[in-house]
Parts: sequence; structure tokens; C-alpha cells
Amino acid sequence: MKISQQSEATRPRARGTERSLARRAELISIGRKLFADTSYDTLSMDDIARQAHVAKGLIYYYFQSKRGYYLAIIQDSVADLVTYAASGAELEQVDRVHRTMEGYLRYAEQNQAAFRAIVSGGVGFDAEVHAIRDGVREAIIATVAEGAYGRTDISPLARMGLLAWVCGVEGATLDWIDRPRISREQMRELLVKMLGGAMRAVAELDPSYPVPAAARRDS
Repeated sequence: MKISQQSEATRPRARGTERSLARRAELISIGRKLFADTSYDTLSMDDIARQAHVAKGLIYYYFQSKRGYYLAIIQDSVADLVTYAASGAELEQVDRVHRTMEGYLRYAEQNQAAFRAIVSGGVGFDAEVHAIRDGVREAIIATVAEGAYGRTDISPLARMGLLAWVCGVEGATLDWIDRPRISREQMRELLVKMLGGAMRAVAELDPSYPVPAAARRDS
């Protein structure tokens, strides 16, 4: 499931008017601020309605439940990250990776509760949150593969090398937002150099995926 494929619970109801779509977008924008650094369990629907200055029934009208509202907020905020990661095709490969990592780290900083939920899988085992996380992973893998190898249909071994790096990025970023002992710039540079290491490992095992020049310079 891709991020763009929302569940029935999180799609806007077919009320159809531009006004209703704008109202829904406004509620999502409010929710992004509420959940930016507050966990799902901490906020009740009464809390959300009070802080958003709306009737609780309005949230149910558009999202059917607290979980539906939360998923819509996560999908909306993560969509910004995925769009950012997929853009910048005109940049040199190393510049594009730097840009992607900068956007990723900024997102994690500014949406800490949502980032933790996505990486850890949400409330319990939440298949839809896992799908959102997998969509982010695939978007980053595709961005790196396109820049490094000129295509996204890479071999299982090459994909596994990039996936291992992305999973390492997730874990390191979780620790970094909990204990920010190095700057975002240092963190970004570290993650980019780790990518160079992953690409060199792939090239050793499969010479048909040579190390890009930028990654060779990181050695």
C-alpha cells in the first residue's frame, strides 16, 4: 500500500464541496500541530476538540474516529516528506542525498511524536501505520537508487543494501531526537557517509552496481 492509498476510514467523506475539503484540510493542519510532539494516547477527543476550538462532532464527521483523524494527519505530514525526497532530480547525486537527509531530519525534529509512531509501528501493531512507514522507506530507496544507479528497478541485493541503510537511519534518528547531542548538520553528514559505506558493500558483492563517484570520495 502506498501512502497515497488511504483507507476508507481516513478518506474524506463524499460531501463534495470545496468548503468541506478546505475545512478538512484545516482540521488536519491543526492536528499536525497538536500531534507534533504529543503522543496518540495522551490526547483525548475532548482535548483535541478543545485545543482546536471546534465541536468534537465535527472531527467525527470528517474522520469517523480519533484513529482516523490521527492516520489522516500522519499521511498528510509524511506526504510532504515523500514529495521532498522525490524532488530535486536536477541536482547532483550527492547533493540530492544531502537534501533528502536534511528534509528527513527536519521532519523528525518538527514531528517527533508522529515520527516515533511511524518508525515504531503506531498504536500496538498498526498495519496502516506500517504501510505509511514502508512507503517512506520505498520513496527514499527509489530516490537514492535513481541518483546512484540511474534507475529504480534495482536487484534484490542492491535494494537490501539500501534498505539496511534506511533502517539504520530510522534507528539513529530516533535516538538523535531523544538525545540531540550532535547538530543536525553533523547528523546529516554522518548518515550520508553511512550511505557511501552501504554502496561500497553492495559493489563488493555485485560489481554490476559500481560505487558512484561521490560515494568513492567518502572512503
